[in-house]
Amino acid sequence: MSIEVCKTVFAAGRRAAAVAMIMLLGACAMVGPDYVRPKVKLSPGWKETGDGRVTAGTADYRNWWRVFNDPVLDSLIARAYKENLTLRIAGVRVLEARAQLGIAVGEFYPQTQQAAGSLLYERASASTPTSVPSTGFLQSQIGVNAAWELDFWGKFRRGIESADADWLASVANYDNAMVSLTADVANAYISIRTLQKRIIIARQNAEVQKETLDITEARFRFGTVTELDVEQAKTSLDNTLATIPALQAQLRQSEHALSVLLGLPPGDLPVNLGDNSDIPVSPRGIIAGIPSDLLRRRPDIRLAEYQAAAQSAQIGVAKADLYPAFSLSGNLTFTATDIGASSLSDMFKWSSRSVSAGPSFQWNILNYGRITNNVRVQDARLQELLIAYQNTVLTAQQEVEDNLAAFLEGGERARLLAQSAAAARKAFDLAVLQYRQGIKDFTTVLTAQQALLTEQDSLAVTLGSISASLVGVYRALGGGWEVREGKELVPREVRDEMTKRTNWGSLLAPASYNPPIDRGPEDSVRAPDW
Repeated sequence: MSIEVCKTVFAAGRRAAAVAMIMLLGACAMVGPDYVRPKVKLSPGWKETGDGRVTAGTADYRNWWRVFNDPVLDSLIARAYKENLTLRIAGVRVLEARAQLGIAVGEFYPQTQQAAGSLLYERASASTPTSVPSTGFLQSQIGVNAAWELDFWGKFRRGIESADADWLASVANYDNAMVSLTADVANAYISIRTLQKRIIIARQNAEVQKETLDITEARFRFGTVTELDVEQAKTSLDNTLATIPALQAQLRQSEHALSVLLGLPPGDLPVNLGDNSDIPVSPRGIIAGIPSDLLRRRPDIRLAEYQAAAQSAQIGVAKADLYPAFSLSGNLTFTATDIGASSLSDMFKWSSRSVSAGPSFQWNILNYGRITNNVRVQDARLQELLIAYQNTVLTAQQEVEDNLAAFLEGGERARLLAQSAAAARKAFDLAVLQYRQGIKDFTTVLTAQQALLTEQDSLAVTLGSISASLVGVYRALGGGWEVREGKELVPREVRDEMTKRTNWGSLLAPASYNPPIDRGPEDSVRAPDW
């Protein structure tokens, strides 16, 4: 019989054995509760949908950052998705959870299947009262033994159910890391563009203030103003110049943060961001859907639910210890010695066998409350996670509402600041003109200078905050993780590195560790991961 045929027969036998075991235990009760999603409080709609800029329709948030229409931002997020190390850690944790599921599945089948052998030299001591003089002898043994604790109360099936939910939770954790990554990259990029704009504004105002200083010095030389005007002009200029180093330090820090998000050393950006690009402009409106959409879209909500489902199954695992454990065990051993007419070669004779087999049970009848209190511990942990799930849903709604409010009110603030900045510029020009003509003193010019810088800087900060608030809206809506659909959670180079160290079998194939998007917790029994 060829090796291929043997493998086929063996695989068929495995499947048949699995089916037989499932049928045997299918009628057995599974103790412990079945997971039920807790009720949550959901608003029928967002408070801000009364604003014409917010609609409640359906939308695809897969590539939400493209609303900014910025190719540089698009390329940065694409790079982060491929290279971010935090995301890679989350992907490897999915593999870890998948392997843990394999351990749980293996517990459902006969737990002990061993082959053992020995060759011993034995000689009794002549100094003991009951000893018989002996010159010593050799004894050899070889045999197999097996033990199977039947899953009569569903202990191992609950363990599989728990491990399965943990695996799905690890995938949700990956998706949540993806949501955070896209938002963090966008926020870092917006911060960079905002700081660049503020530095430009500061330098432009410094140039204008330098021109004002030249005017003041000229008038001082002609004796039309006092030295006080000159010193005030210098103070104003130096104060403006002093803001630039602080802004540049913040700019470098934002660049460093962006580099790390891209999996690069701090400051080693893959593209030249320049220093004259505008702050990403957000669209006027947004499609926010309805609050109930968050239950299926936000990965952190799914993560909280899977964690609760995994813990729910742990109650059954703990409760099964309250009942008797039924087992089947067997041992077949061949033994031979070289005493007298016997020979070690007799070990392979059928008459040299010793056999023991049969059922047994074990029941922890006096556990002094340890098992009962362990069940209580597991139940309390479940209740904590159920409440945490409800709180996650509430917090998600708050995050959406907060960012929508910031986005909408920020737009109104930017409109007013744009008018204020234009008025400040006009006031400054008039103040300088009247100062040249001797109609106004320098205090008027100084006040106008400070107002112009403040209004322009505030406008830049507000424009950046509007875009950041929109990023916050999409983060709160759970957008961005969908880009991984149909793709590998662990990069090929990472899987190749792991393969060199360890035999992962087929578990490194994406189909093995990447479940369908719409898959939920299941208690089905799989074949072991050989």
